[in-house]
Amino acid sequence: MNFNGSETETLTAPEASTTDAPTRITVARGDGIGPEIMDATLRILEAAKAPLQYDLIEIGAQMYNAGHTSGIPPAAWDTIRRNKVLLKAPITTPLGGGYKSLNVTLRKALSLFANVRQSKAYTPFVDSHHPGMNLVIIRENEEDLYAGIEHQQTPEVAQILKLITRPGSERIIRYAFEYARVYGRRKVTCMTKDNIMKHTDGLFHRVFEEVAEEYPDIESEHQIIDIGAARVAAQPEQFDVIVTLNLYGDILSDIASQIAGSVGLAGSANIGDEVAMFEAVHGSAPDIAGKGVANPSGLLVAATQMLVHVGAAEVAQTVKNAWLKTLEDGIHTADIYRSGLSRREVGTDAFTDAVIERLGDEPDHLEPVRYRAGGIQVAPSPTPAQEKVLQGVDVFIDWDEADRDPNVIGDGLQQAAETVDWRLKMITNRGVKVYPDGLPETFWTDHWRCRFLPQETGGIAFDRILELLGALHGDGWDVIKTEHLYTFDGRRAYSLGQGE
Repeated sequence: MNFNGSETETLTAPEASTTDAPTRITVARGDGIGPEIMDATLRILEAAKAPLQYDLIEIGAQMYNAGHTSGIPPAAWDTIRRNKVLLKAPITTPLGGGYKSLNVTLRKALSLFANVRQSKAYTPFVDSHHPGMNLVIIRENEEDLYAGIEHQQTPEVAQILKLITRPGSERIIRYAFEYARVYGRRKVTCMTKDNIMKHTDGLFHRVFEEVAEEYPDIESEHQIIDIGAARVAAQPEQFDVIVTLNLYGDILSDIASQIAGSVGLAGSANIGDEVAMFEAVHGSAPDIAGKGVANPSGLLVAATQMLVHVGAAEVAQTVKNAWLKTLEDGIHTADIYRSGLSRREVGTDAFTDAVIERLGDEPDHLEPVRYRAGGIQVAPSPTPAQEKVLQGVDVFIDWDEADRDPNVIGDGLQQAAETVDWRLKMITNRGVKVYPDGLPETFWTDHWRCRFLPQETGGIAFDRILELLGALHGDGWDVIKTEHLYTFDGRRAYSLGQGE
């Protein structure tokens, strides 16, 4: 079956179940092998009587060529927002010319906060070095360093802001526990680096501990990301669901995909409060497009995630078990065919037929899947009110005179601060305390963090900081940035300097 249409076309699965009202979803057939594997996936969904209706949209190569630098025309945006669920085949992003990654555009524009990627071994039917591997990485998709807030501050120093929010942390963590329940998982592991980043990663870890208490049926644990990543690479069998921050999740997902040995079988979901997108992990593979040999498994697995998301868990279970039975029976496309492991090499259409023939069957050796009905619902709780008190300020100075002696800048700043009843508590350079009593071996750049506290005790008004900045500027110091020092309910909400 081949679906060809204009920019937007509506199709209804001809044998959709009548027990529930069909869910209208948006379908993008993609580029390269995308149309072939999408047709195969939809054929299987229809044979399984999935309660769906499809609105087809044109995005990707043709839209890039038509002048849409995002690859998405306005009408497609309207359809995606209206239906709220997008099943997307791989898209090719043109090289050069200022073209944007369509995937990044979709994730950012639609606030798809959760990336969900499973890495599973299907041994002995598909070759893998880790036969017991079956983990899911749930990655926060919007915050962290990937917010992309960067500044060049001095000739020698650039910075990026790492932004972690309580609502964003709770949303992704709660999603991870709900996912574990729906998919019959037993454990959720949180990975951070809060032994170093105590306020950003520390917030994520604290929220994880709070949310975990609400899920006593799910085992929970925390691991530091460096040793955690090493364990994923060496012993992935010990993990079930991993929830983590954006950068760590990006790295972990690639590690897991590499060692699983089955990237072509992996689906991915990007989940938002309003819209969700489901796709294969692999790319558009234009070198084999049109040859009828592409493996539709990655997109089909993503489609089963989509079915669970929209509440059709029973159909998802039927499709996934039929697909597992097909793998188990040794009916494999060329990308996973292995002599001695596979029984028959087939193309896209024959593989699709084999899955359809096995609908209603379950694997005998691979573990059958069991999904819970009802979909996944995430509603972060309101942030509790806290008393916020301004205690002082970190002033960042661009200073590159003489031999960069910290005592010179320290004594000069102290004199300026005293004129408006402030005191200089310390100076750090790249986070290490250099004044007072710094170590001579410390390497100094032209970027100095100077911590000032008022002479009076207790909280201060913002005007006091303006007085300090005026005094520093009037004395000729180059102030490039400030960070306020707060307490929340009496808890210090800023880091100490290394050696402070």
